[in-house]
Amino acid sequence: MFNSKSKNQAPIATYDTEAEKVVTLIGPGALCDGPFSARDTTRVDGTINGPVHIDGSLIVGQSGKITGTIVAQNVFLAGEINGTVNCQAGKLEISDTGKLIGDVNTRSLVIDENAIFQGNCSMNVEATSAEKAKKRAEKAVSTNDNNNESTEDTNSSFEND
Repeated sequence: MFNSKSKNQAPIATYDTEAEKVVTLIGPGALCDGPFSARDTTRVDGTINGPVHIDGSLIVGQSGKITGTIVAQNVFLAGEINGTVNCQAGKLEISDTGKLIGDVNTRSLVIDENAIFQGNCSMNVEATSAEKAKKRAEKAVSTNDNNNESTEDTNSSFEND
């Protein structure tokens, strides 16, 4: 009754739940130049220079550094990112050791005290079910008003004959 989340909306991930699901690991000292992509939750403790596309969540550890555009469901940042971050359907969380220089597009944003964020943020807000119902009702009313006007015009043309 008091839950404001819609039933079909996925719960927002947390660092703890995503850390348990790590499938791909870029270890400390590892270097990846060029595009990088993975299907599942990925943890980066090394360096990636290039665009990153993760179908799951991305965890950037304290020693992790990414320079490039990032697309992921969720991003948990304790290291450094220089580039645009796009996690439209999920969450961006920057810990107190995290540094993000670049623009962000996300649904939910958490920035801890002492974290560094320099850039612009666009937050996607999904309409609540109440807002969607209100829009449908307004559309129905305007459609009915238009139908009534055309009926009145037709009736008045018959009266003039």
